[in-house]
Amino acid sequence: MKIFRASLLLIVVAFSTTAEARLYKWVDDKGVTHYGEVMPPEYTNRNNILLDDHGRLIKRNEKVNNTDQRNNDEAEAEAEAKKRIDNEAKLERNRKDRALLNTFSNEKEIDLARDRNLNHIESLISSIQSLQKVAQENLKNYQQEAEERKLAGRELSSSLQVDITESEDKLAKLQLNLVKTQEKAAAIKASYEADKVRFRELKGSVKNKQGTP
Repeated sequence: MKIFRASLLLIVVAFSTTAEARLYKWVDDKGVTHYGEVMPPEYTNRNNILLDDHGRLIKRNEKVNNTDQRNNDEAEAEAEAKKRIDNEAKLERNRKDRALLNTFSNEKEIDLARDRNLNHIESLISSIQSLQKVAQENLKNYQQEAEERKLAGRELSSSLQVDITESEDKLAKLQLNLVKTQEKAAAIKASYEADKVRFRELKGSVKNKQGTP
């Protein structure tokens, strides 16, 4: 009886071992597919599949390599940063829209505000142009004097040379200031024109909402 029980136990253990057989499938660095009851340790952290003794899938282990994970993290961070920037821009746009509606009642008021801001700039432009005319006249006189000295066979005095150089430098600076001031005036006009367009859009949106039953 004891021998029979021992034999029966061995059969059960053997049957259980056979029934629970497992088979791993993995691919090595050369792209070769391998099967085995034991998988080499260096492949446990890579993609592999666990099969039963009938070849049916038991478990699939999919590992993301560090490069893919890093790329995913960078993409998520970039998307999050873009979302934050978009939200901040939207908030700023809403703030400007509220200020625009609270400041002006109609487009004519926007034109008046633009003209007030341009008065100082246009006066500055006129002043620079007047200074340019004086500087050009002075330079013309200095150059004429230099030409007369040259025709008379006389050398240019050091003071005259300095006057010519300083006049040329002054004209160059005035021209640079004029260009910058004109660009500022153009920017002001463009800004108020954009405000008018946006004001018109906002007012139209308000009217549409009020007209909606």
